Amino acid sequence: MVPYAPPESAAREKYRRKHPVAQFDIEILTALQAIVGESRVLTDAENLQHYGQDWTRFHQPSPAAALLPGSIEEVQAIVRIAAEHQLALVPSGGRTGLSAGSVAINGELVVALDRMNRIEGFNPIDRTVRCGPGVVTEQLQQFAEDRGLYYPVDFASSGSSQIGGNISTNAGGIKVIRHGMTRDWVAGLKLVTGTGELLDLNRGLIKNNAGYDLRHLVIGAEGTLGIVVEATMQLDRAPGDLAVMVLGVPDMRAVMHVLTAFQGEMQLSAFEFFSELALRKVVAHQDLQRPFATVTEYYALLEFEQGDERALEKAMALFEHCLEQGWVEDGTVSQSVAQAENLWRLREDISETITPWTPYKNDISTIISRVPDFLAEVEAVVNSKYPDFEIIWFGHIGDGNVHLNILKPEALGVDTFREQCGEVSKWVFEIVQRYGGSVSAEHGVGLLKKDYLQYSRSPLEIDIMKQIKLAFDPQGIMNPGKIFDL
Repeated sequence: MVPYAPPESAAREKYRRKHPVAQFDIEILTALQAIVGESRVLTDAENLQHYGQDWTRFHQPSPAAALLPGSIEEVQAIVRIAAEHQLALVPSGGRTGLSAGSVAINGELVVALDRMNRIEGFNPIDRTVRCGPGVVTEQLQQFAEDRGLYYPVDFASSGSSQIGGNISTNAGGIKVIRHGMTRDWVAGLKLVTGTGELLDLNRGLIKNNAGYDLRHLVIGAEGTLGIVVEATMQLDRAPGDLAVMVLGVPDMRAVMHVLTAFQGEMQLSAFEFFSELALRKVVAHQDLQRPFATVTEYYALLEFEQGDERALEKAMALFEHCLEQGWVEDGTVSQSVAQAENLWRLREDISETITPWTPYKNDISTIISRVPDFLAEVEAVVNSKYPDFEIIWFGHIGDGNVHLNILKPEALGVDTFREQCGEVSKWVFEIVQRYGGSVSAEHGVGLLKKDYLQYSRSPLEIDIMKQIKLAFDPQGIMNPGKIFDL
């Protein structure tokens, strides 16, 4: 393989990206306004702050402008101007990301896709629908429900996250154990490359072995290969009534035993966990009650389809078995839709609840069977170095993905906390590497984790990724500085 070599104009491009305002002149501004409309080229401080950031708060956004295109053709025209003048672009969706993948910090042009939010082309035979990248996840879920179908990719930010962003990060969420990641539901997509060309990838086909499936390169690429401008999404049959069970467990090994017992006998649609400290925070700050009086170290949340009484009977029998084995100390099961929703909130409201603590977040993963040892090592190293840090654990234990959240002590400054969390990241990712895991299970790499990519990817893999980026984006204008530096 030919080693990666940066383009000849790399130094020039680097200068331009750091000094974009100097070449963002009235001629370019007028050209952009002609494409999207004068009112949709935003340069005021409030809008630049809004569109230039995501849910991370470690970087101060500093875009040159935010653009709100309303069509594929407008996106293509924007990209062509950006390519001509070597202006960096940052695609922006619902801005719910947790790795600073859509944060603009170097005077880039933000391409906000909110207006491209139409759902059309529903095909009841193929169970597919075409979505603009600005379609909100919950909007697609409701569209499917209204037609007796189901879009199963779900997570806490479904009310604000957008399909384009979900595709760009290959979002997972709470149903992965049964329904997989976003990747599994993208039947086709359209991408505007770094040269302004439009690629129509896979076109909704179920079987297509005609060469490389470029669709799957784009999914999870965090906007570094181009801008997703349309997606053909697969829908599923609507599930039957869902029951939710919350179980109190004494330790992580018991959680694994519970998972094995239930998975051996039942089809689960979700298997989540959260720590006692996470539960205490949620109950104290949300309008929720503890699921039961018994206090345990961890809690497992299970969801299953109860097509008839036999499913619930089976679940209760497994619960009794786990009690007898000492894997479970207490538990409850939903008796209504409202109760199921409240039990889910114990898990889903954690992220929102801990936001005021400016949490350091890490979504890491390993093989499911190794999670207990993995989690114990991570917690031990953090506690030994920074005993004053509060650690909140939760995650999708059924797919090996755990979320480490460290809360900033009130007396500690943000900059100092960020510096200390940088040390934590190195220790944590060294453990991840030993366990053959991933430094980013579902949130992407973005800015926050690009310095640690080598803990999950080999030098050869990273070199190939860079060559792929240049094939799609030869001038390096698409979300530069994310995942890796050219």
